[in-house]
Amino acid sequence: MRITVIGCGYLGAVHAACMAELGHEVLGIDVDAAKIELLSAGRAPFYEPGLPELLTSASATGRLSFTTDISRAAGYDAHFIAVGTPQKKGEHAADLTYVDAAVTSLAPHLAPGSVVIGKSTVPVGTARRLAGIIAGVQPEAALAWNPEFLREGFAVQDTLRPDRLVYGLPDGDAADHAKTTLDEIYTVALGNDTPLVVTGYETAELVKVSANAFLATKISFINAIAEIADVTGADVTKIADAIGYDARIGRKFLNAGLGFGGGCLPKDIRAFQARAGELGADQALTFLREVDQINMRRRVRAVDLTRELLDGSLLGKKVAVLGLAFKPESDDVRDSPSLDVASQLRAQGARVVAFDPQAVENARRLHPELDFAESAADAARDADAVVILTEWREFRDLDPAEFGQIVADKRILDGRNCLDPDTWRAAGWRYRALGRP
Repeated sequence: MRITVIGCGYLGAVHAACMAELGHEVLGIDVDAAKIELLSAGRAPFYEPGLPELLTSASATGRLSFTTDISRAAGYDAHFIAVGTPQKKGEHAADLTYVDAAVTSLAPHLAPGSVVIGKSTVPVGTARRLAGIIAGVQPEAALAWNPEFLREGFAVQDTLRPDRLVYGLPDGDAADHAKTTLDEIYTVALGNDTPLVVTGYETAELVKVSANAFLATKISFINAIAEIADVTGADVTKIADAIGYDARIGRKFLNAGLGFGGGCLPKDIRAFQARAGELGADQALTFLREVDQINMRRRVRAVDLTRELLDGSLLGKKVAVLGLAFKPESDDVRDSPSLDVASQLRAQGARVVAFDPQAVENARRLHPELDFAESAADAARDADAVVILTEWREFRDLDPAEFGQIVADKRILDGRNCLDPDTWRAAGWRYRALGRP
């Protein structure tokens, strides 16, 4: 099929490249000329494993191209909306400025029978409103909602081999045409027996935010247990292992530590609460306030533990921060707990030297006051304490004996519970972690 992808940020760039890889002719459209120039040259504007290779191979086939000119969307069969929905400044609600602008700009170029497909995470009720905008300009075009479930670091894999597909279809006769279009786009996934849920707009919108709310709740649950473990001497990792054997619970997302961040979970659970309030159902989601608060408390706890490691004072102490991205295999520092902790440590008097395999430049733009190193060893040289805040493999694989030779004092905070305490203690390190004795 001939497909456009409106918005070539994290979601859109990955989706465009993957659709071309699956054999479709794809045009990526974005207002950011610098981003389009990078993508046209086969270079990703952010770090995502596998994406540069996909951009190169897809561009070489002639099936993938990029532009800033939305009028070139005319004549294409399907149009994915993949723009951002950030949190409004000073509010919890989602900012739909980019979604509205994308649909409004695209509508005059829609042909009869074309299908607009929403990928962006939006408050429930948005799709029905956007369908009205489209109908007012091109009554013979249809809107479907097809939420994404990408994991940063695995986005290419998740797009090419999704674990489920959700179609939010319009009412009436347009539903059949929209479904047929989506089925053709996802022929490969459907041929691999990918589970498919077909529903209406509102359910499709709620599927995405419900999934993120549940994952955030699961993470905050185990971090709440970690708070109890801290005051009782229990080991939260053993608790997670034990309850994770229960098939009703499962072990995934029960990793206690610094908590969640990034461009999805924090803003999505806040926007979900805000929308529930607008609908008069705010009491249904009051628990998400505590989920958010538990998550934010982890950052304060990490700073407090680092201070304890340094005998009660951060003033003038050199602290090596390993990890700045909100998760490994990403350079994303949006609402990153790691970067937040690094900034708080410096604000409270520590001399922070930070390193991340991919996120240094993004972190430097947000916090130029921090000092940055070119490797973990450079950051840790003569450090009074080391704090691991993002669980990159190269940090998990550090040799504690070898690493201990370059620091001023063998003190380490394992902010992600990703190290073996016995191994580090045997090498002479004073080891602390969140929720472990």
